[in-house]
Amino acid sequence: MTTTPSLSAHRRTSRRGAGDAPRWSRPALWAVLAAAFVLYAWALSGYANEYYSAAILSGTKSWKAFFFGAIDAGSYITVDKPPLALWVMGLSARVFGFGTWSMLLPQAVAGVAAVALVHSAVLRAHGGARQGHVAALVAAVVMTLTPITVAINRDNNPDTILVLLLVLAAWFCLESLRTGRLRSLLLCALFVGLAFNVKMLQAYLVVPAFALAYLVCARGAVVRRIGRLLAAGAVLVVSSAWWMVVVDLWPAGSRPYIGGSTDNSVRDLVIGYNGLGRIFGQGAGNGGVGGGGGASFGGASGAGRLFNEIMAGQISWLLPFCALALAFAALSRWTSRRAGAEGAAGAEGTGGAEGASGAAWLVWGGWLVVHFAVFSFSSGTFHPYYTTAMAPAVAAVTGMGGVLMWRSYRRSRTWAWVLPLAVAVTGGWSFTVLRRSPDFVPWLAWAVLAATVLAVAGLALAGLVLAGRGRAAAGVASGALLATLVAGLAGPAAYAVSPLGSQVNGSNPTAGPSTGGMGFGRGGPMGQLPPGGLPPGGAGEYGSFREGRFPQGGQPPQDGQDQSAQDGRAGRTTGGPGGGVSDAMVKYLLANQGRAEWLVAVGSAQQASSIILSTGRPVIAMGGFTGSDPAMTVDRLKELVSSGRLRYVLGGGDRGGPGRGNTEVTMWVQQNCTAVDGQDGLYDCSAAAS
Repeated sequence: MTTTPSLSAHRRTSRRGAGDAPRWSRPALWAVLAAAFVLYAWALSGYANEYYSAAILSGTKSWKAFFFGAIDAGSYITVDKPPLALWVMGLSARVFGFGTWSMLLPQAVAGVAAVALVHSAVLRAHGGARQGHVAALVAAVVMTLTPITVAINRDNNPDTILVLLLVLAAWFCLESLRTGRLRSLLLCALFVGLAFNVKMLQAYLVVPAFALAYLVCARGAVVRRIGRLLAAGAVLVVSSAWWMVVVDLWPAGSRPYIGGSTDNSVRDLVIGYNGLGRIFGQGAGNGGVGGGGGASFGGASGAGRLFNEIMAGQISWLLPFCALALAFAALSRWTSRRAGAEGAAGAEGTGGAEGASGAAWLVWGGWLVVHFAVFSFSSGTFHPYYTTAMAPAVAAVTGMGGVLMWRSYRRSRTWAWVLPLAVAVTGGWSFTVLRRSPDFVPWLAWAVLAATVLAVAGLALAGLVLAGRGRAAAGVASGALLATLVAGLAGPAAYAVSPLGSQVNGSNPTAGPSTGGMGFGRGGPMGQLPPGGLPPGGAGEYGSFREGRFPQGGQPPQDGQDQSAQDGRAGRTTGGPGGGVSDAMVKYLLANQGRAEWLVAVGSAQQASSIILSTGRPVIAMGGFTGSDPAMTVDRLKELVSSGRLRYVLGGGDRGGPGRGNTEVTMWVQQNCTAVDGQDGLYDCSAAAS
């Protein structure tokens, strides 16, 4: 006779977790997810990165601008990334109306979803065993508290969506290895391809780890594995290239210029500005403009970059622990195979109930190693927030490594020293990072140091002195584990909560205190330059130097309504370096636009985005993001002016010109257009139409 579980029993199972899961597992997960949502969504305000905000607003006014990712509703030039992340925020803005919450809430939700997926992936890698729940919870907590992840999830840069898609890809990769299903492998490839349409080649940094894990750990003969990988490769190519192919085949005259490219093609953007240029510096891959600029907000390239004063507080807290965990996982597997035993060091097998699968170590460990190498040694433009892509791997390796070390500590006197060593190294590094900013929570560094000493002493006492003494040893070990959590997580937690007290800096979001060379870090001065200064071409990727502030309330004005009428700030300026646009000029442009399609043409997207957000009108960014894209020519400008689609051009002299470096366009404007009295740098080209 069979029985049907009661509804109340089903509800209890849903709250606590299924099967033999510990009673605390499901409530603990929900608590972590709730904490993540608070960290990512608390007191959101402003427009974050105005460059992307302007494109999102424009996409709510024009489906053409939406599809291409154009910065203006007139679709003159696109942002310098594929538009998939903008589509997510843009659809929300179309449904709920453009504003801070409609734009940034999807980012917060995506961040929480990524935490949940990391938890699920780590748990499944342990076969649902009890220790798997511990590893998964630790991974979720680490992911939630990674400082740079908190900062970027409160922003509208595309990295949040990139991370979510890559974690989805990792989840399906591991699922394909667990179940042997081809469909899961193809879905893994699909999500990597979608991630390509967020940040292009950066999405492919996970591919070596995924391919190696499948080739080594998948079921069946090698030929079968290779065949399936080739099928996944085909899916990857199609899901990556479809938007690029559509755009590049579209007649150039009826679509926007591809921002960041040198020849108005997405292909060039992939290879140059968002490809080799990011690794090798300015001009790599396209021999010209952009190429990543070569300036770095993360310090000089090299093995120590992620541990320098700028980067350490964002991502490095647990990197020493992860290095030890990866080395110990490899050593323990090698030792167990040589001994022909199940675990001379307490090492797990390739799967089963007692440890993470070998595939999980390859996936997450490979992800971490490749990202560490690329981010450390790339010579192109590098922002601290790029490293949020490392957070899932750091979290997973920390969770799996912590459980592996704990099992070895309990079961093997030979390897019992590994966990205390890892705790000592991790706590010592946290103390070092915190002492670099002695005015930031001054007592915390010493609390971390004390917790580290107590943790190491407690582990040594329980493992060596009290071994076999039952409750005494267990009590000391429990206290040592609590001290271990403080030693490892107190520092990143303090940094993680810091963005909640200030408005996000959209151009270069970071967490924690401002440090030397940080540039546009959280709460830092807007005029501070990265090491080495700006490259030729102006501000570009290095953020807006505008002297103003975000419009109040996070809502754009209706068409024709000047923002200064809402906030009473006469004299406020918008725009990039050397190209500030006063409220008086904006009022003049609104009053005299007439039937022109664009309100004004300016030198860079940094200038254009501020005007777009303050007026709701289309503005041409002739030089694109860096101000140096060859998007405007004399013939093109003549066509726009003669057709009446454009009347005003802001350029010449200290205004930065119509696309920095485009002297022909600048000279034509100065020779054929009329300078507007009382509006510095503004030219009326209506007379040139005749």
